[in-house]
Amino acid sequence: MNPAPEPVTATVAATIAGRRAWLFDLDGTLVDSAPAHEAAFRTALAETAPDLLDSFDYTAHAGTSTRQVMQGLGLRPDLARRAAERKQELYRAYAADGAVAVLPGARRLLGLLADLGRIPYLVTSGSRDSVTRVLTACALTGSFRAVLTADDAPWSKPDPRFYRQACHRWAVDPADALAVEDSAHGVASATGAGLLTLQVHGAEPAPGAVTVQNLDAIVALLDTETPGMEVNPRG
Repeated sequence: MNPAPEPVTATVAATIAGRRAWLFDLDGTLVDSAPAHEAAFRTALAETAPDLLDSFDYTAHAGTSTRQVMQGLGLRPDLARRAAERKQELYRAYAADGAVAVLPGARRLLGLLADLGRIPYLVTSGSRDSVTRVLTACALTGSFRAVLTADDAPWSKPDPRFYRQACHRWAVDPADALAVEDSAHGVASATGAGLLTLQVHGAEPAPGAVTVQNLDAIVALLDTETPGMEVNPRG
């Protein structure tokens, strides 16, 4: 049985406000990419391994890299590689066509962090090419100090070494940082690396995370740090 999520108290709000480095997940956290990802997965499987299509449940794999998903389905290595490449090709086309949308509050939160002198980073299980295309299509390029993708490390979420790699690469002290995630896989990776972790948009609370309803709720928490400060609405 999972422990109850940690409540968002005034103490938690103060702790959040004091963290200088913010490590964000992308898919499901800042952008609504699930429909495009699922469509790309299902089309790729229909073309390469149609016998797996009926049993495929995208939600069970949220937060995991495409490569890991295909390998986990039990495909032989050459077929898993081909299926992953086809899925990525389809997803990138969907992203370029505008099928991935920025989630409410994302721009406002990133803008407020910049106003407060916080440093946002991106830690995502997506491939470098896919992430670059999504950031471009969603006008989020330049929003992050640095980006770590599945192409930049031998591990991926839920392995804690993925977030540890990010902290090591960017000389980020976990005691001065926090992660923002949506999936259980992402939360496991971040908390396993010793990061205070906010979970937004989660279908179920993930162990170890501070559950926050959405990105606007994080903005509200940060607003307590700057009483009287007028925040420009950024979507």
